[in-house]
Amino acid sequence: MKIPAIKQLVEQYGIEQLEEAELAILEERTPGITIEGKDEGEQLTHAMAALEILREVRQSGASVTEALRNYTQRVRKSIS
Repeated sequence: MKIPAIKQLVEQYGIEQLEEAELAILEERTPGITIEGKDEGEQLTHAMAALEILREVRQSGASVTEALRNYTQRVRKSIS
């Protein structure tokens, strides 16, 4: 997982585009947008993270920076 790649997706694409890309990856198709990652698993992780962040921004009104920070904190807690 690379935070700059996730941030780039959040800044460049909307929820609908990311949902389409997520589905494409899950269906083993090439997504219609560019997603950084060494393989499909990392690309899927980046797309899912960006979606979660954008949904938080939409639902809670948090800034992108706050939502990104919240996401990274949840990930750190889950792996520690």
